[in-house]
Amino acid sequence: MRTATAVAEDVRSGRVQPAAVAQDALDRIAAGSHLNAFAVVRPDEVLREADAVATRADLAALPLAGVPIAVKDNVPVAGYPMRSGSRATSADPAAADHAVVARLRDAGAVVVGLTTVPELCLWAATDGADGITRNPWNTDLTSGGSSGGAAAAVAGGLVPVAHGNDGLGSIRIPSADCGLVGIKPGRGLVPSDLGANSWFGMAENGPLATTVADAALVLSVMAGDPSLAYVDEPRPLRVGLALGSPSPVVRIDGHFRQAARDTADALAGCGHRVESAELPYPASPVGQLARWTAGAAADAAGLDRSALQKRTRRHVAAGRLGRRLVRPSQIEALERRVTAYFADVDVVVTPMLAQPPIAADRWSEKSWVGNLAANIRYAPFAALWNLLGWPAMSVPMPGTHPVSGTPLAAQIAGPPGSEALLLSVAAQLERDRPWTRTADDRS
Repeated sequence: MRTATAVAEDVRSGRVQPAAVAQDALDRIAAGSHLNAFAVVRPDEVLREADAVATRADLAALPLAGVPIAVKDNVPVAGYPMRSGSRATSADPAAADHAVVARLRDAGAVVVGLTTVPELCLWAATDGADGITRNPWNTDLTSGGSSGGAAAAVAGGLVPVAHGNDGLGSIRIPSADCGLVGIKPGRGLVPSDLGANSWFGMAENGPLATTVADAALVLSVMAGDPSLAYVDEPRPLRVGLALGSPSPVVRIDGHFRQAARDTADALAGCGHRVESAELPYPASPVGQLARWTAGAAADAAGLDRSALQKRTRRHVAAGRLGRRLVRPSQIEALERRVTAYFADVDVVVTPMLAQPPIAADRWSEKSWVGNLAANIRYAPFAALWNLLGWPAMSVPMPGTHPVSGTPLAAQIAGPPGSEALLLSVAAQLERDRPWTRTADDRS
């Protein structure tokens, strides 16, 4: 699968027709059906829309001309139900596209289908009544969640890029599971409007891609800021390396800890100053858990509770109680501590995962407590940046975990407005320590 950047250049120049690109994506999706990456595929509409792109008067200026893109099934796409992975949601088609989908289409992208998600996008593994979504690197393991279908589609070489969103790591965790570049932008850069209240402002829309250039290009379209597509060489930076666990009950696999060290070493080799500097993680998980459960309760309001999975009903019930525990003071105190941390560093590197991806299993049939424990044990590093509303991204590292066979990754995060800086740092890493783009590219 060619990159989105290459596809758009070829379509703009006339070397390739959008319909041919779209048909190739449809063929790849059919061949990769065992991954269960898509809830909906749009074969007839895709080809019509691709032909329409070819006749646009502004074709030569379209940043995503003819690029096939997958959209996560928790934002409205006109003409299709937004099911959010649940049989309790409405089967009525959406009347209009979400603002992010409209921007992607305006930029020339062609929506090939809607990707699979866990129910109400609550979990870090993707499965449901319609099947289990699998990791292209090891199909016995999950591709992550909640943007699990998006990650499987890109890492499996079905589409070059995908839309996702991230409320507690739902872009970055699947990206790490599947060896992708995934960025959660800071609050306000990209329209969110996810569910009832975007999980109290924790959730953001963003891209999953195989290269930094593609991630920057798609983010620039989502944000309506063309300058983000141009990734510059960063100035010499102060890099904090934070290897500690966010929770005393979470053990970090040595290979993921080493991936963060390797990332820091690579940045030091690029001329940046790296120092160990542990992050001030929240002392209590109450603020995070309250927003996660109460956000789910808000999203489930008006749904037929009997049609929800048992684990979701339990999560929603906890959220009805947890809403009273959502306090602005929790974020204000955290923000003061982390702002002080960034007085001494420009960006911070952490592990992205604590353990390899969990099994590709019917987690929807397991207990609420079992799901909670599995999610927290393997992917605890993302939540801090959702609580703050600051940008963070998952960046692959060369190589794979010796047991799981899945990619290694590190997280890079920064203060508000640092999206361009994070992308430039990631581009340096990609240049100096390139990774395998998709599972099919393995030697």
